[in-house]
Amino acid sequence: MKKGLLLIACAAMFVSCEQMFKGSRSSEEDAKLDSLQSLLDQKDSELNEMLDAFNEIQEGFDAINEAEGRVNLLSQNAEGNDAKANIAENMEFIENTLLDNRRKIEDLQQKLKNSSVNASKMQAAINKLTEQLEQKTRELEDLRQQIAERDIKIVELGQSVQNLQAENSQVRAESEMNAEIAKNQDAQLNTAYYMFGTNKELKQHRILVDGDVLKTKDFDADYFTKIDIRKVNVIPLNSKSAKLLTTHPAGSYSLLKDSKGEYTLRITNAAEFWSVSKYLVIKVK
Repeated sequence: MKKGLLLIACAAMFVSCEQMFKGSRSSEEDAKLDSLQSLLDQKDSELNEMLDAFNEIQEGFDAINEAEGRVNLLSQNAEGNDAKANIAENMEFIENTLLDNRRKIEDLQQKLKNSSVNASKMQAAINKLTEQLEQKTRELEDLRQQIAERDIKIVELGQSVQNLQAENSQVRAESEMNAEIAKNQDAQLNTAYYMFGTNKELKQHRILVDGDVLKTKDFDADYFTKIDIRKVNVIPLNSKSAKLLTTHPAGSYSLLKDSKGEYTLRITNAAEFWSVSKYLVIKVK
């Protein structure tokens, strides 16, 4: 009885503490957490769908390997109608499975286009599946020729194989195009621009106009240095005075003085630092 009362008391305290914790959060914080959780759930769902598709495609390739083994074994001694029928059945299975895998790879490619999953890594995996598809198509053609050389007459598959090869070429072209798009998107997402100069220089290049930074469309873009934010996180300013004029979250960078008293900008969190603006303007003296 005492244990039961103790458990009830502990549970009540836990609920009370949880309510106090929830109450301490603002509705704005709750909304941000809900939004973040929603994005994470969406990414998980998309990734799980893609992984399921990968597994199905790989299972198809495994089944093709087994069917190829059966055809090789049967074609070595293809006497009798049963053996020939089995060869034809397995060849048809290989062809249909290749067509099915091709459709699944196309669907997977389309899902990647519409998803928020890391494009470059997933595209590389899809490219490998496409290569595997092309290899298996060539193996099907080789198998068909081997059977023809052994004078085993089965259902003519030549035209179907040619069609499959043409479709594979199309898939390959689409994969290469999408890989290039993903590469360009990745480069664009990680590109930023920075410059530092005196008040006079900023005005001269129309970067600073009437006290506003980058408010006019005719500022001198050539005055900026283009960088990859994944590679550049230290920018020497060669000045004893430095002030960031563009907006960048506090805590994502620091301004450090060297032994000469000159400042260097060190970016400690690139994703956060460049989240507001991909342009960095620093006024020096």
